[in-house]
Amino acid sequence: KRAVLVREMDGRRVSGWVWRRRLTVRAALEDAGFGTEARNQNQPRGSRQRSGPLGDQPFPGLLSKNLSREELVDALRTAVVDRKGKPGELTLLSVLPELSQSLGLGDRELQVVRASGKETSGLVLLSSCPQMTSRLQKFFIHARRAQRPTATYCAVTNGIPATSEGKIQTALKLEHIDGVNLSVLVKAPSRKDILEGVKKTLSHFRVLATGSGCALVQLQPLTVFSSQLQVHMVLQLCPVLGDHTYSARVGTVLGQRFLLPAESTKPQTQVLDEALLRRLQLTPSQAAQMPLHLHLHRLLLPGTRARDTPIELLAPLPPYFSRTLQCLGLCLQ
Repeated sequence: KRAVLVREMDGRRVSGWVWRRRLTVRAALEDAGFGTEARNQNQPRGSRQRSGPLGDQPFPGLLSKNLSREELVDALRTAVVDRKGKPGELTLLSVLPELSQSLGLGDRELQVVRASGKETSGLVLLSSCPQMTSRLQKFFIHARRAQRPTATYCAVTNGIPATSEGKIQTALKLEHIDGVNLSVLVKAPSRKDILEGVKKTLSHFRVLATGSGCALVQLQPLTVFSSQLQVHMVLQLCPVLGDHTYSARVGTVLGQRFLLPAESTKPQTQVLDEALLRRLQLTPSQAAQMPLHLHLHRLLLPGTRARDTPIELLAPLPPYFSRTLQCLGLCLQ
C-alpha cells in the first residue's frame, strides 16, 4: 500500500517524493537543486543553509506560467525519489491520471490527501490506496481535534509581529467580493453565523528571525480554512510577502499600520516601500510578480504501527524563497 508525497514548487510545478506504507524516504534531488529529508521525530534536527551569489533571476525556481501538461507530468514523474513507499485548466488534479500512468500505478487512481493553497509552495500528499488514504485522513482529523499541529509553514512577512510568538484565533467566512471568494473576519459570530458557514479558526505563530522590517515566521494552523494563514498574518498587520490578495487590507498613515475593512478593500498587487525593494534587489514591476512566500515546510505522518512516533517529512525552501532570506539577512535553522 502506498501513498505519494510530492512537493509543490510554485503552484504550477511539483516536485517531491513517493512514500510507501513503511513510511521511508531516502535520497535527494541534488541535480535539481533540491534535497529531501524524512526522519523520526526522535532524531536530532540539523540545520540546512544555502549560500552563494544571488544571480540575475529575481525569483529562481519559479517556472513559466506556460507550462504544458506533458511538462508538468514529466516534472512530477522525474521528481519521485523513492518508489517504496476544472476542465481545461492546468492543475495538479487535472494531471493526476497521467501521473498515475507515468508511475506505473495502472488503474489505481491518485487522490489528494493533504495540500495547501495553490499559491503556496511545499508538501502535497497523494495516495493511490483507499485504505491508506482513510488512515491518513483519520490521523489528521484526530490531531486537529486534539489541537496537535501536523503541518508547519514558513512565511516571510512584510512587517514584524508585535509579539515573538502567540496564537491567532478568529472567526472567518467566505464572501463573494468583486467576483472572487475571499475570506473575511466575522466579529462575535452567533450560532446562526456558525450554521451558515462561519468557522472559528486558530493558528500558532513564532518569529524565527527579523531584519529589514521583515520577519521569518513559523506558522502552525490548527484548523483548515481558505487562505487562513494569509488572513491571520494580515490581522497581525504583517501580510505575507507576495500576498497580492489580502495585503491591501493593511493601510499605513504616518508610519502606523491599521486594518482596513475587508468588505471595502479590493485585492491588488502588494505595494512595497523603496527601501525594501532595494534590499530585495527588485524593481516595482518585478515585485508585482513576486510569488507568495508561504511554504509548507514540515508535515507529520502516522508511524507504521499505532503507537509508533510520527514520521516527520521536511521540504527544503524553493530557490526564490532562499534568495529572499539571503537578501533580508534572515536564516532558517
